[in-house]
Amino acid sequence: MSDWNRIFAQNVLVPPHPQRARQLLKESMAFQCVLKWLDGPLIKQGALEVLSEVECHLRVSLFDVTYRHFFGRTWKTMVKPTRQLSQQPPRIIFREPFYFHTSLNHPNIVAVVEVVAEGKKQDGSPQALSCGFGILRIFSSRPDSPPSPSQDRQLKLYHGTPRALLHPLLQDPIEQNKHMTLIENCSLHYTLRPHPALEPAFHLLPENLLVSGLQPIPGLLPAHGNSGDALWKPRLQKTSTWHLDDIFFSLYPSLEKFEEELLELLAQDHSQEGGGLLDGGPLGVLERRLHVGVHNGLGFVQRPQVVVLMPEMDMALTRSASFSRKVSSSSRTSSGNQALVLRSRLRLAEMVSHPAFAITFQLEYVFSSPSGVDSNVKQTEVGTVQFRFSLSPEELPETPKERAEGPRAEQRPCGRPPRSPSGPPAPTPQGLAATQNSPVGPGLSLSQLAASPLSPAQRHSARVSPQPLDGSQPQTEDFPLEGRISHLEADLSRTPASLETSVTEHLQELPFTPLHAPIVVGAQTRSSGGQLSRATMAVLQSSGFPEILDTNKQPAEAVSPTEPVEFNPQKEEADRLQSNEMVLHFLAFSRVAQDYQGTPWPKTVYFTFQFYRFPPVTTPRLQLVPLDRAGGPSSASLSHLLVPISKDGSYDTGPPGLQLRYAVGPEFLKPGEQRWFLRYLAVHTLQIDVWDGDSLLLLGSAAVPMKHLLRQGRPAVQVAHQLEVVATEYEQDTPVSGFGSVKPIGVHTVVQGRLHLTLANVGHACERRAKESCSLPPSRSRVISNDGASRFPGGSLLTLGSQRRRNVVQAQRLADVDSELAAMLLTPALGGRGPWSSGREVDAVRRRKLERMRSVRLQESGAEPVSRRTAVLAQQSARMQHSRDLQVIDAYRERTKAESIASLLSLAITTQHTLYATLGTAEFFEFALKNPHNTQHTVSIEIDNPELSLILDSREWRYFKDAAGLHTPLEEDVFHLRGDLTPQLYLRPRETVHVPFKYQSFSVGPPELAQASTELRAERGRDAGAPWKSGATPTKHAKVLFRVSGGKPLAVLCLTVEPQPHMVNQVFRFYHPELTFLKKAIRLPPWHTLPGAPVGRPGEEPAVHVRCSDPNVICEAQNVGPREPRDVFLKVASGPSPEIKDFFVTIYADRWLAAPVQTWQVCLHSLQRVDVSCVAGQVTRLSLVLRGTQTVRKVRAFASHPQELKMDPAGDFLLPPHGVQDLHVGVQPRRAGSRFVRLNLVDVDFHQLVASWLLCLSCRQPLISKAFEITMAVGEGKGANKRITYTNPYPTPRAYRLHSDRPDLLEFREDAFQVGGGETYTIGLRFSPGGRPGQEEILIYINDHEDKNEETFCVKVTYQ
Repeated sequence: MSDWNRIFAQNVLVPPHPQRARQLLKESMAFQCVLKWLDGPLIKQGALEVLSEVECHLRVSLFDVTYRHFFGRTWKTMVKPTRQLSQQPPRIIFREPFYFHTSLNHPNIVAVVEVVAEGKKQDGSPQALSCGFGILRIFSSRPDSPPSPSQDRQLKLYHGTPRALLHPLLQDPIEQNKHMTLIENCSLHYTLRPHPALEPAFHLLPENLLVSGLQPIPGLLPAHGNSGDALWKPRLQKTSTWHLDDIFFSLYPSLEKFEEELLELLAQDHSQEGGGLLDGGPLGVLERRLHVGVHNGLGFVQRPQVVVLMPEMDMALTRSASFSRKVSSSSRTSSGNQALVLRSRLRLAEMVSHPAFAITFQLEYVFSSPSGVDSNVKQTEVGTVQFRFSLSPEELPETPKERAEGPRAEQRPCGRPPRSPSGPPAPTPQGLAATQNSPVGPGLSLSQLAASPLSPAQRHSARVSPQPLDGSQPQTEDFPLEGRISHLEADLSRTPASLETSVTEHLQELPFTPLHAPIVVGAQTRSSGGQLSRATMAVLQSSGFPEILDTNKQPAEAVSPTEPVEFNPQKEEADRLQSNEMVLHFLAFSRVAQDYQGTPWPKTVYFTFQFYRFPPVTTPRLQLVPLDRAGGPSSASLSHLLVPISKDGSYDTGPPGLQLRYAVGPEFLKPGEQRWFLRYLAVHTLQIDVWDGDSLLLLGSAAVPMKHLLRQGRPAVQVAHQLEVVATEYEQDTPVSGFGSVKPIGVHTVVQGRLHLTLANVGHACERRAKESCSLPPSRSRVISNDGASRFPGGSLLTLGSQRRRNVVQAQRLADVDSELAAMLLTPALGGRGPWSSGREVDAVRRRKLERMRSVRLQESGAEPVSRRTAVLAQQSARMQHSRDLQVIDAYRERTKAESIASLLSLAITTQHTLYATLGTAEFFEFALKNPHNTQHTVSIEIDNPELSLILDSREWRYFKDAAGLHTPLEEDVFHLRGDLTPQLYLRPRETVHVPFKYQSFSVGPPELAQASTELRAERGRDAGAPWKSGATPTKHAKVLFRVSGGKPLAVLCLTVEPQPHMVNQVFRFYHPELTFLKKAIRLPPWHTLPGAPVGRPGEEPAVHVRCSDPNVICEAQNVGPREPRDVFLKVASGPSPEIKDFFVTIYADRWLAAPVQTWQVCLHSLQRVDVSCVAGQVTRLSLVLRGTQTVRKVRAFASHPQELKMDPAGDFLLPPHGVQDLHVGVQPRRAGSRFVRLNLVDVDFHQLVASWLLCLSCRQPLISKAFEITMAVGEGKGANKRITYTNPYPTPRAYRLHSDRPDLLEFREDAFQVGGGETYTIGLRFSPGGRPGQEEILIYINDHEDKNEETFCVKVTYQ
């Protein structure tokens, strides 16, 4: 028994959380985890100075994130010396596997790995320090997904100890919590994979037990060889069958007294717990059960058997006298002492000849209690009590004065839910221990076997009481806490007072630490607007582009983009040419000189941008024509011209290029907006997105400054730019380590080409005619008065709101004036006059049918001539209709008279005003409210539009008055606020008060209304027009009603809001998997570089406020401390593929959100995600499912990286309607790492996007077999030719293919070759000259005929 006690005490498990145990259990899965090595300087220098003989080990525990509960048993690796950390790189190698199996298949069941350093203090006492921990995700977030294959993974480590996981603020996903801090440059390498070979040994290992392969498991044979890992391929020991006969139990002092005392204790517990006296009489013993099972020290080998025990006297009545005498002679030691006897024979077929295998017994009592007041009908309550017998002969009984925790009865009434009463401790008979019934049933283990480990004193005691599950027992030398789960929860056992204090104490918020690498504003659109060379200018001049002329038909003055610009607002305002015609002329799009010649180049392109407040523009597709085919001379920096495409798909015969013109004059600008437009040209840049016209993929973006468009008194200016088109790519720095892990994102830019563009500004004289004055916006007065609304113009009650210049009203037919009345009249309208005459034609069919029926009746009567009879009937019918119509008109007039008079009189107190609002900008105005009465009033202000609000704060009111230059009176505490009720304003007799309002909208309306018409603004030389004339955005209305006490209106303000297009400073375009969350951090530039930013004292930075046009987007700016970069954080939910979600983000530098200093447009492209795990240089094949649309389409697949993706079919193919077809994709990445590749399926006839995918590549580098090194001179014209040899390791001839990760630096003499078995082939290499000094590592992939990697060579090239 000593071996069994030792193994049991060392491997006692903490059970899972009760809520988790109640869930439906799944089939148990086995895993093997190998902890390989620990990288990084994890142990601080301070710990090495304090401790001596420092060593390191790892501890692994299971943790339930949902319930914040540790369970199982902590597993510990072997101790390793820390001297390996002094090596470079610092690394501690473990390479220790551990095994476990669990049925808790849930993503929140994780393994916590803790790094512990142990050493000796100066006084020689040992001490252990926690150096960090990591969260190892076992299961995927998708329950139905198959387990991931075995591969090397990297576990990030965090500061602190695993006890931090018990804090309630650490919710899942824990890795993204702001309180978790990563340890830089430190990680743990491991592998985790399923281990089905462990399934035959499940009965020997309990669930959630972490064991090492070196640990001896009772029931398993030792491993073969020197590995010692018995769980890698477990071998079971041979079992034998045992039989148990003549089982009997003697209870102290006797069976009758023991059961009598037990019944008294249960009745006492029932009364003390508030149950009162038992109604139906005393308790009675219903049944005595015995649970017998084989235990190997770790758990039950099989489910315990349950048998029924009977008293010896009852057995004597049913058995023979010989058996009775046999039992009596062996069991009774004194007269009158009975025993509990087993009637049957027990068969145990799972026994193994091992010292740790033992047979355990559990005695269970079942009680019954009659209940109910009716003597004829009685209910019986049944409950059980379980006891465990001590099995060790070394255990000695304690004195009867000792008390145990029990016995407790769990009574289960018939027809009622179970209840578990708990009573005070009761005395326990010698040699017995009472425990509460296990909630998981008797089939798993004895309740005591599932408790925490016992101390040596308790282990040698005859009374074995249950231990708490929180591991709060004192630590002893025989069983240190470091080998169990207890070391993770030892500090949680406090007194109730201290626990209550810790719960109510508020945590102090730590400084915010962003988890995502921020995107710097302006990094995506960096553009070098260098001056064009003379050769390029000559080529453009001779290519036939139209000249830009001023009003005098003279060429516009050319300005160099490198010249400095001095902005003089007074000189611009004094210009006699106040109207500006802005011209954008797209000329050519060229490849970069460093571009590899094998890189595919688009055939057509188109551009998207937004200029000032004009709606966004999408240009037509333009053909890229090489200069040699265009008939022009060649140039080193100019390769392709932009030529318009006609409707039939051929080249346009007109001049090349594309011109877009914008007329910005007094007829477009609001009064006072000219100064804002000039400032926009002086400080802003125009961002232009370049798209592939065939694949509909974004090629890149270019940014061009517009400061050279300031004419400064000149008739016209033009500037030619050569802009770099830059593509921004996001990639993952590290592979995903598990479910919910933090995925840092890396951002890098690639130059895709150069755009040649000419910008011009042609001045025109402003010719404003009197008849056009009504189309211009009214004066932007900040004060609205209702004095002009107090005059009644007179007129008809049915012409509400009509603006009449004379008080003369012409009589009209009531049916022509009121449509509701006309619908009720039967008399037909003569002549069809009036606006509703056409609507009354609906009744013509009904009238014809009536006439037809009347004629039929007249013919059937035949009494009088048909004509005379018809005339008489017609007159009678007409008189009846006229009489009825007069009655209807009289009733309708009486019903609507009061309403019409009230509506017409309300015009006398109604003021109309028009606002021209832009996104995010607050339109401030004051309404001069006058009390026309001689009595004071308390006025309630009602607003029906949430975007219009009162300014209640006097500080905000003063801020807007100062910004607008308004000098009207300002008062404190103007409004009386009453919670959620409308604000109230007090007015004295004949008093006028200025009421401040603010209209501010953050919504842009439906996307289809906000987009500009491509055809209207894409034609060359077409004026873009004014925004309110185009009808791009819908008109909004707001109404303010001022009511006095009693509900009577005092004044009415009706606002008509004309939304205007807004400026966009930056466009961000993200590609993200569909139906997921996008989380990004965008870093703001320094405040002094933002246009419109307030000027503050040195070192003072204004507060940052962020608003979004989409209410479903979470947008905020975190406080990161003084003099720290400001980041704006976005959280967006992506929609289904291929949906594009557009929204705007406005940045404010003032607390009142008056005007944004930056406006960003964010475009989120939702794509179908496809995860691909591959090897660099090797082809990985996969298939994508294509689903047809309503009609047959001619489609083609395009990739953002065509050098690395090959599609089959590669060209155009037909997609049948409602059909399903496979698209075969071959992925061959050139370099290792994680990256994103976009794949579009495009309708080639209509240039529409049919489907889109986002391929998430996780590429690992192959094993490098050979390395070479060469040195080259920088700028060497001829390059260098080298040769390397390759030997075929196979005995048969093989064909090989050659690839490189840098085709721009290395070319092969032959891309494929064939070599015989065992022969050597010489590979010819040609290295291109380098552009700058440095080192480059070039990989050479040698693949077989199926493009599977055979070998990889590395060539390090040094350019000097």
